Amino acid sequence: MKGSTYRRCSCRDPKTGRELGTACPKRGARNHCTYSIRQELPSREDGSRRSFARGGYSSLKAAQADLDHVRALLGLAEADDPEGTELIAAMLAEVSSEKGPLPEVEETRRRLNSGQDLIGSLTVAEWLDRWLAGKRIRKSGLGRYETDIRVHLKPHIGGRRLDRLRVSHLSEMFTAIADANAEILEQNAQRRSAVEELAAVPWKGLENRARRKALKEAIDAMPPYRRVTGPSTRQHVKATLRAALNDAIAQQIITFNPAAHVEIDAARKPKAQVWTDERIAKWRQTGEKPSPVMVWTPEHTGAFLDFVADDRLYAMWHLIAFRGLRRGEACGQPWSEANLDRHSLTVSGQLVQDGWDVEASEPKTDSGFRVVALDDDTVGVLKRHREQQQADREAWGPAWVDTGLVFTQEDGSWLHPGKVTDLFERLVAASGLPPIRLHDLRHGAATLMLAAGIDVKIVSDTLGHSDTRITRDIYQSVLPHVGKSAAEATAKLVPLQRRIETAQAARKAAKAAEKAKRTKKRKGKDKGKKPKG
Repeated sequence: MKGSTYRRCSCRDPKTGRELGTACPKRGARNHCTYSIRQELPSREDGSRRSFARGGYSSLKAAQADLDHVRALLGLAEADDPEGTELIAAMLAEVSSEKGPLPEVEETRRRLNSGQDLIGSLTVAEWLDRWLAGKRIRKSGLGRYETDIRVHLKPHIGGRRLDRLRVSHLSEMFTAIADANAEILEQNAQRRSAVEELAAVPWKGLENRARRKALKEAIDAMPPYRRVTGPSTRQHVKATLRAALNDAIAQQIITFNPAAHVEIDAARKPKAQVWTDERIAKWRQTGEKPSPVMVWTPEHTGAFLDFVADDRLYAMWHLIAFRGLRRGEACGQPWSEANLDRHSLTVSGQLVQDGWDVEASEPKTDSGFRVVALDDDTVGVLKRHREQQQADREAWGPAWVDTGLVFTQEDGSWLHPGKVTDLFERLVAASGLPPIRLHDLRHGAATLMLAAGIDVKIVSDTLGHSDTRITRDIYQSVLPHVGKSAAEATAKLVPLQRRIETAQAARKAAKAAEKAKRTKKRKGKDKGKKPKG
C-alpha cells in the first residue's frame, strides 16, 4: 500500500486564510517547514478508502520512523487473516483521528494473538468487573469478592492501567488502609469518650441540660462507629486481587502478577481456649471472653446436653457436639445419606446463607464430602428423632413440607442456619454455662476425640479438614491434659542423668518408707502380745 513522507508549510494567506503551501516565500528557509506522513490503510467493508495521516515532525528522520512504525503494525496481520487486518486498520484509523500515540508493535502483536481489544487500555476496575462477571461460584463467595472489589480495590487502584500495575501500587494501597484504620480507631475513641461523658452529666440543672445538649450535638457531628479492616480482611483482599490477576495472565492480558509479591502482615487466627474455672470466674466478673474461640470442657458439654434434653432439636446439638458437623452441614443433612443400621452418615451437602436468604449447596471443598462414623448412643438419639419427626409429619398432614432432611422446622421445611445460631445462643445463656459459639461446639467435638486418644488423621477426616495440619493448629493445644500427655511422652524420650538420679532417689525413698512401715507394724504386733506364764 502507498505511503509517503512530505514537507508541509502551515503558513496561511492573511486575506483568504488558506494555506500557502508551495507558494510560501519562506518555504526554502531551513527549519521553516515540518514533515508529515500519510499511509494508505485497507479499505472499509463498504469499499470506502481510509488512511493514517500525521504531521508536525521536525525532521524527515522522525517522520520516516513513524511511517515505518505504522507499516510494521500493518504487517502484524497475515495475508489470509482479513479479520486481523481489519482490526489493525480500524485501530490505526482511530489513532490517526484522535492524534493518539502509536501502539507498541510487540504489545499489539500480543493483544492480537490473545484476542484482546487493540484500542484502549484496560483498567484494573474494568478487568475486575469482567472477571467477577465470569466467575461461576456460589453466591456467598461472589458476595465476598464483590465486597473486596467495591470497598477496597476499586477505590485505591481501579483507575490504574492493568498492564502497568506494580507491587509499589499495592503497597501504597495497604498503607492507605492501615492509615484509615488508625483514623477510624481515633474517631471511635473520641465518640466513645463523648458518649461516656454524656452519660456522666446529670439531667437536672440548667447548666447540666446545656452541657448535655452541646455534647449531643457534638456526638451527632462525629462519624459513626466503624469497623477497621483487620488482618484477615486484608489477606482476603490480596487473595481476591491475586486470583483476578492470575486469570488475566492465563488470558495473556498481562505477564506479571504484583499481588503475588506484595508483603502484608499475616492474619493471626485466634487460638481456641478452654473454659477453665479461673477463666469462668473472670468472665463472670468482667463479662469479657478470653478469646473469640472458646471451648467447653467435657463436663460443660454434658451439662449442656442434659439441659437441652427436651429440646426439639436435641439430636442436632448432640450430633454437632460428638461428631463435629458444621452448622450448614447439619441443617442440610438428608435422611437418604444417613445409614443408621451401619452407624454412618454421608456429608454431601449443606444449607448456606446469602445475606439472609438460604440456598442448598455442595460442601465447599472436596474434603467436605465425607463419611462420618456414628457411635451407638448417637444412633439411638437419631432413631428417636426420626420417630418424633414421623409423628410431626402425621400431625401436620397435607401441610407437611417434605424436604427429606434430618433436621427441619415443625412443618418439615428448611431450618434457617442463622435462626439455628440464635436458638443455640439463647439455650446457652439459659443454661448458665460460659458462652461459646455454635461453631465452638464443633471445636469441642474435636478436642474430645483428641483427648480420647484418637489419631489426628481420623479426627481430621471426621471434621472434613483438607489437611491434618489444620486440625493440629486449631485443636491440639486446647484441652490441657491433651497437651500434657504429649509433653510427658516427649520428655520420657530424653534420658537426662538428673532425671535418672531423681528417679533412683525416689525409689530408694519409697523402699525406705515401706521398710519403716513394716517395722512399725511388726513392733505394734509385738507390743500387743501377752507375756508367757
